[in-house]
Amino acid sequence: MKKIVSLLLALTLLPGLNVAALAADKTPTPAPPTEDRSGAPIEPPEKIESIVTLAPSVTEMVTALGHGDQIVACDTNSAALEGMDPDLPVFDMVAPDMEQLAGLEADLVLVSNLSLYDQEDPFQPLVDLGACVACVPDSDSLQGIEDDIAFVAALLGENEAGQELIDHMQADIDRIAAIGETIPEEDRKSVYFEISAAPYMYSFGDGVFLNEMLGLIGAENILADQEGWLSVEAETVAAADPDVILTSVNYIDDPVGEILSRDGWAGVTAVAEERVYPIDTNASSVPDQNVVKALEQMAQAVYPDYYKK
Repeated sequence: MKKIVSLLLALTLLPGLNVAALAADKTPTPAPPTEDRSGAPIEPPEKIESIVTLAPSVTEMVTALGHGDQIVACDTNSAALEGMDPDLPVFDMVAPDMEQLAGLEADLVLVSNLSLYDQEDPFQPLVDLGACVACVPDSDSLQGIEDDIAFVAALLGENEAGQELIDHMQADIDRIAAIGETIPEEDRKSVYFEISAAPYMYSFGDGVFLNEMLGLIGAENILADQEGWLSVEAETVAAADPDVILTSVNYIDDPVGEILSRDGWAGVTAVAEERVYPIDTNASSVPDQNVVKALEQMAQAVYPDYYKK
């Protein structure tokens, strides 16, 4: 016993050796979250071997964090993402077949607020069977998206990888925002961003991450005085006379051409000057780390002289 005590004492006296520092380096693994992003209590499994993702945002987060091979089923929109296994079972994200989901016996089921639409607790049968069901509601800000990534990473035990993903995302945001701040007031453009074409035009106002992104590139959303996702009248856009029009519509053959030839819009500055540009649909509509791709496209479309390709 005396020999052991003497050895420990000798070690502490060795030059440059800090036993306390060595102990501090053994950082404990962060505990998994006990609430999902909606604030509901969850009990994450100790080991996750199978995952169901019922929203494209969480599907892309799980894949980016290196757990795509554990996805055993997904929603119909996620099934269309690049690299997804075409043989995976596919579910309607709004009204998934609970009996079929239960049969998968997944350890973790990740859903969005769309899957909880008009139902108080539709996934309780899965919870009763031992699955962890965690909701990640679609975030309305870039900070919210980063918080979503951190949450999913914590669930998967990938805190370090999650922080790396967030850091890359934030670096792109900071780079683009820094340029946006330098654009002189007289060069700043007004923008209309269309996400659904005529006759059912749809866009957004304040409180949507896309509106935040327009501000970061130094542009002004013509609908920023309104709130949330919006149904839009053609006359409203024509009266606002945007300098630039962006469109993420992908369900018609030529969304840019359709806007350029739209009745009553010939005098709109963006149309007259043919400043109508497509933006990647998935990157601009799915709230995850890939929104920076849309942010870059938006910046280059609106301000090609400031944001060089």
